[in-house]
Amino acid sequence: MSENCTHDCSTCKSNCKDRDKKSLLASLNPMAKVDHVIAVVSGKGGVGKSSVTSLLARESAEHGYNTAILDADITGPSIPGIFGLTENAEGCEGNIFPVVTEAGIQVMSTNLLLRDRTDPVVWRGPVIAGTVKQFWSDVVWKDVNYMFVDMPPGTGDVPLTVFQSLPVDGIIIVSTPQELVSMIVTKAVKMASMMNIPIIGIIENMAWLECPDCGKKIYPFGESHFERIAEKFSLTALDSLKINPKIAEVCDEGLMDNYYDGTMKKTFDIIEKKMAEKKPE
Repeated sequence: MSENCTHDCSTCKSNCKDRDKKSLLASLNPMAKVDHVIAVVSGKGGVGKSSVTSLLARESAEHGYNTAILDADITGPSIPGIFGLTENAEGCEGNIFPVVTEAGIQVMSTNLLLRDRTDPVVWRGPVIAGTVKQFWSDVVWKDVNYMFVDMPPGTGDVPLTVFQSLPVDGIIIVSTPQELVSMIVTKAVKMASMMNIPIIGIIENMAWLECPDCGKKIYPFGESHFERIAEKFSLTALDSLKINPKIAEVCDEGLMDNYYDGTMKKTFDIIEKKMAEKKPE
């Protein structure tokens, strides 16, 4: 990068190493402000990524931050249901306004734009990728300190679009204890490396449950490989979360706004610290 760099590739003729990455970033809505973008990813579905995203957002709001969730799982959105949102997002003059939960969390999701939330989103990849960009560029995100992006599973069009188009400060990988997941985590780690996105750490979800009689930890999926996998990739082991039927009930009934148990406090404290250490470009 030139020492005289203005960070505006559209007016620059230099062919520096940062040019390609910066030139792909989508413009944020002129009326919006977002400080930090954290993507929550998983290599496969069914690991509780959306519930982790929602709990992180609740933790952020509990800390007093203006918080938002961009639901990038375009064809399988679940964030509105977790928070019990039923109204549609509104807009005018090319701007879209996020729906705000009772806890003050700003949310944008395809389910907030559909006439019927049960209608399937039958779109091809380029349209889906374009929608993700619109959620960044057309939505009026108001003074957001922390935005959490709920990603679809895998390493396809949407994760690629998010990593290239949004100024992602870091990603959190959500996994489960099964041995197969170590291979899937490897794919997520390699994609992050290819896209030059820092990994904040890894969360092992649904790792254990507590015996209701004696309080002993039970590992229904067998021995945990959490620490070993984190060490293998030099990742921060954020937390190993237990199976909590209450959280499943809260998500199913759309009551996340009214639920807080500190599940994500340890993880969010690490996020907060890493973002404070991040030097401005």
